[in-house]
Amino acid sequence: MKKKISGADLAFNIFNGAFMVIFVIVTLYPVLNTLAISLNDGTDALRGGIYLLPRVFTAKNYTTVLGKDNLITGAIVTVARTVVGTALALITNAILAFIVSRKNFVFAKPVSLFWVITMYVNGGLIPTFLLYKTLGLTNSFLVYVIPGMLSAFNMLVIRTYMKGIPDSLEESAQLDGAGYTTIFLKIISPLCKPVYATVALFVAVGQWNSWFDAMLYNRMNGNLTTLQYELMKLLSSVTNQSASAENMKNAVGSVTPTSVRAAATIITMLPIICIYPFLQRYFVTGLTLGGVKE
Repeated sequence: MKKKISGADLAFNIFNGAFMVIFVIVTLYPVLNTLAISLNDGTDALRGGIYLLPRVFTAKNYTTVLGKDNLITGAIVTVARTVVGTALALITNAILAFIVSRKNFVFAKPVSLFWVITMYVNGGLIPTFLLYKTLGLTNSFLVYVIPGMLSAFNMLVIRTYMKGIPDSLEESAQLDGAGYTTIFLKIISPLCKPVYATVALFVAVGQWNSWFDAMLYNRMNGNLTTLQYELMKLLSSVTNQSASAENMKNAVGSVTPTSVRAAATIITMLPIICIYPFLQRYFVTGLTLGGVKE
């Protein structure tokens, strides 16, 4: 037998459904509009009126972006820093979180407080640059991965998640002769997949989108450039050329700063969009159960 739905429940379902449809449209429209502009002729796009579909289809914007010098090198470096940086950050934060989450660790609270302070206080840009230069991290690939290996926020999220795991699992393993390494690798880590996936997504997005460190520490070395830095330079050069429409037309054909910016935006966000669905099922659980709380 079908359950009878009251008028209030029916009204709520209609309102909730309409709200979610509007929310999806508001969320997707900027992305679809950017995609349409990126596939539209740049000069024609200046007229406006492009919403979800390109009016004059062209791939010129993408060929302009993908034909830039050092773009392939930047893409390789960006993929490498994303993979290596995410792996190292996940390992180091997980180990530190496991240590401070143990009840018999005497300095758990002082260490946690120390990391919390780093979230609000830092040395500033110039001292940081001088420190990296002294350590030999400038003009090096290591500057992309070593400074981001530890994050107070990510460590606290993982630590809080680990504290929610029953102590009886660790105690039973210790009775069987398991050490802390075995407990961490074979008991705690398999249960922490949701929070690991959440932190990995945070770190990967940050590494993929980062360009300021490439400009600041490795701008003189073309072999260590990143995709985002090269796209930023392309957008700057195209914007400067837009002062003269005729010069723009002679230099890059029918592209404009707006169309090139749209193409660069789609190229930048595409890998993350492809990865996110595989981690989405862990994302909400990991972030909710691993939220920073005492």
